[in-house]
Amino acid sequence: MHFTSERRLDDGVLEREFTLGEIPGILWTPASAPAPAPLILLGPPPLGLRQVYPRLAGRARHAAADGFAAATIELPGSGDRPRWASDEQARADLRRAMEASEPVSDEIIDALVLPLVEKSVPEWQAALDALLSLPEIGGPVGYSGGVISIGIRLAVVDPRISAAVLFAGSLVPAAMFEEARRVTIPLHVLLQWDDEGNDRQAALDLFDAFGSKEKTLHANMGGHSGVPQFAGDAAARFFARHLR
Repeated sequence: MHFTSERRLDDGVLEREFTLGEIPGILWTPASAPAPAPLILLGPPPLGLRQVYPRLAGRARHAAADGFAAATIELPGSGDRPRWASDEQARADLRRAMEASEPVSDEIIDALVLPLVEKSVPEWQAALDALLSLPEIGGPVGYSGGVISIGIRLAVVDPRISAAVLFAGSLVPAAMFEEARRVTIPLHVLLQWDDEGNDRQAALDLFDAFGSKEKTLHANMGGHSGVPQFAGDAAARFFARHLR
């Protein structure tokens, strides 16, 4: 891990950009907290860190106010990272289906999401190795947001993930429902009831599939961008219970 820049935000949070090999990322650490601080991994949407930075930084500063460090990395095929042909084709197929108001086929979902999961989860684990080697960062570790299939796979394969806040709304391959049954960590799942890009019934079926004994579904009225502030506050309380 190589830090490329650092700055203090107006609330005292230290923001450091880094690279891990060719993978860009950002680490936020609280201004004052007992060291080492628990860590929350912030899953970004596949749009590029620069494009979604304000949203991620807001979540990170909220976490820092509660004494947590937070970190994110650029997903494969996003931002300035290289694309691959099959991903570009899957994205084009998705756009065509959505513009024509047609159902998104299982083939498109699999082609879009499964390679992303296979490529990104080992990168998240490598980032976690590097982050936990820093003296100011410690366990336990939570995962929050981003592509829900990535969160599912991480919860299954990495025992360092102690709890997760998952955002319903990503297209979910059928194979991930089987993996969801193997998830056992505490879960807080956020669902926007009128999310225009989300199959509500599929989101409910996925929640039902999770094998966790402690799982909570928070469903709020409104579309994808209308998440109410109190929903974020509830997620913060969830992490405060499970990452202390």
